[in-house]
Amino acid sequence: EVQLVESGGGLVQPGGSLRLSCAASQYTYSKAWFRQTPEKEREGVAAITTIGGTTYYSDSAEGRFTISQDNAKNTVYLQMNSLTPEDTATYYCAAADGAPSAVLFPGDFRYWGQGTPVFVSS
Repeated sequence: EVQLVESGGGLVQPGGSLRLSCAASQYTYSKAWFRQTPEKEREGVAAITTIGGTTYYSDSAEGRFTISQDNAKNTVYLQMNSLTPEDTATYYCAAADGAPSAVLFPGDFRYWGQGTPVFVSS
């Protein structure tokens, strides 16, 4: 069973930046970041394939967020810039045994972390 441990969430002011980290216990084909609030369904943010580093982004993340990885550490990162209150959510790391779909469907991902909260407020 793959274990995923997220870190890096917290409180940030609008316009600020935050970097999330997710350490996996072993190799997986791809990893992704999702986010969820009590009012909305879980939403895909970004994904990356371990081999080749192909990236996928949601429309809301494109241009502001960057997903990257350190394969030696089995760790994936999410650099979030120009944050707005609408980015407030619990962010979850996920991993899959195959390639993600372009729409970042939660059902494509078998393994999930416990989530890390991000709160954007002045």
